[in-house]
Amino acid sequence: MIKQLSWKVGGQQGEGIDSTGEIFSTALNRLGYHLYGYRHFSSRIKGGHSNTKIRISTRPIRAVSDDLDILVAFDQETIDLNAHELHDRGIILADAKFNPTVPEGVSARLIAIPFTKTAQDIGLAQMKNMVAVGASSALLSLPLHVFQEVIEEKFLRKGQQVVEKNMQAIQAGADTVVKETGGAQAELMLEPSDNKKRLYMIGNDAIALGAVAAGARLMAAYPITPSSEIMEYLIKKLSQFGGTVVQTEDEIAAISMVIGANYGGVRALTASAGPGLSLMTEAIGLSGMTETPAVVVDTQRGGPSTGLPTKQEQSDINAMIYSTHGEIPKIVIAPSTVEECFYDTIQAFNLADKYQCPVIILSDLALSLGKQTVEPLDYDRIQVDRGKLISDAEGLEALENSQLFKRYQRTEDGISPRVLPGVKNGLHHVTGVEHDETGRPSENADNRREMMEKRLQKLADGIDFHDPIVSDIRHDEADLLLVGIGSTRGVIQEGMERLENEGTKVNQLHIRQLLPFPAEAVKPLMERAKRVVVVENNATGQLADLLKLHVGMRDKIIHVGKYDGNPFLPSEIYNQCKELLVHGHV
Repeated sequence: MIKQLSWKVGGQQGEGIDSTGEIFSTALNRLGYHLYGYRHFSSRIKGGHSNTKIRISTRPIRAVSDDLDILVAFDQETIDLNAHELHDRGIILADAKFNPTVPEGVSARLIAIPFTKTAQDIGLAQMKNMVAVGASSALLSLPLHVFQEVIEEKFLRKGQQVVEKNMQAIQAGADTVVKETGGAQAELMLEPSDNKKRLYMIGNDAIALGAVAAGARLMAAYPITPSSEIMEYLIKKLSQFGGTVVQTEDEIAAISMVIGANYGGVRALTASAGPGLSLMTEAIGLSGMTETPAVVVDTQRGGPSTGLPTKQEQSDINAMIYSTHGEIPKIVIAPSTVEECFYDTIQAFNLADKYQCPVIILSDLALSLGKQTVEPLDYDRIQVDRGKLISDAEGLEALENSQLFKRYQRTEDGISPRVLPGVKNGLHHVTGVEHDETGRPSENADNRREMMEKRLQKLADGIDFHDPIVSDIRHDEADLLLVGIGSTRGVIQEGMERLENEGTKVNQLHIRQLLPFPAEAVKPLMERAKRVVVVENNATGQLADLLKLHVGMRDKIIHVGKYDGNPFLPSEIYNQCKELLVHGHV
């Protein structure tokens, strides 16, 4: 028996590739296995190659695998594009309909199964994906009853007959494999799992759930890949808590509505991707100038312009830090696991209220859409901090003779009392132009200097964010320090383990707070390494440049980038680091 395997299904977009992977992996999750999934899909509704790769393990995993055990193919293109990932004992399960062939140089075993014909015999050709699920299950000796619950959850609303037909298709696929091969393949049988119940979710769902837990009651957004699942989740859930989701006409309207809601005391958020964030930048400046909380989620994708809407990239780092015109206090945090997506979203709302400024949650496509096993969330960790928010008139001094409340009062920490609109004795002026302590417009030079310094003081001494970095420090003096951000955490960890097994001394650092940059926490870890290898999905080394800017040690830093739209593989981290070692860069 083996401890892990990798399974991939591919075909034309619109053929049910996503639902095939979803049903297969959800059943494995119910059996207690750890999973990591990644979807490769085209930037169109139908047509174009699409695949879903699922890694299944008896232990926690946070990265896609280098190779492949089973490839399920609905067309020859899937075999041609993906067969190179199969190892020698790998198996191709292909629909006999297209007369599949194995490319030259690939030694995997081909098993042609009549997916389409079997589904047609049952009553509907579209159920060929369920035939493929059954065939895959038979190879692994998985109990078919585990699919019953999953199929009922997905199809029962369409009627019991639909559930029964899909289960017939799964059973038929399993029976065909048993007939063709004798059943389960010993070299592909997984060790038993621990049977523990765990969540199985994407980062976007975790962000959305975190928003609900944080008390958010409004989301305003315009749909865009890969952020739309946040909106879709909250459409289903937020109304149950007295909240609502508004699909705006564009991203400018969305961020403006979020600022207005937060000004009124309602926790609100918006979510988008690079193109949408570009449109929001002026209004993010309004949030900073008016000292109004705002939570914004950026799910990075390939750019620039429309770029690669459905592909992985981490090229918005500079944009999220620098793009707003002028100078405002702004916080940028970057979760690196699905669990962190949940907890960090709650923190984002607390930070926005406490420091009265915009907070950007920086995700990426692999983290936002990659579906992963997640340990049960700890709801006792949830705390809501509204900062210096005044919701009633108690303690407010009466205003006299057209006086206004000092909404932007200069304080030692730069954070002023914030009053809800309508609270007696809290009357003040709000404007995006420079203003005095009451909010009245002012171009006085002394006032400008004082108000600018007041706003910037809020973040001058750092912020109260848990774990601005996470690290795995095994050596006082390391050959390499591997540094990353976002979804690369798990793949860097696996590359690190391979290097360690060969005797290379490797430490790992993952940066979760980009602004304000945690230089004091990062510097000692960089000092203890001969070389600092920064792994990021972009071409220009944006994270590496941040290290050079805030920490220095330019001669130590080496950028390892990938910008072809695909996430890193563990072997790529290992191979590039080995090359550095061989060529004497370390």
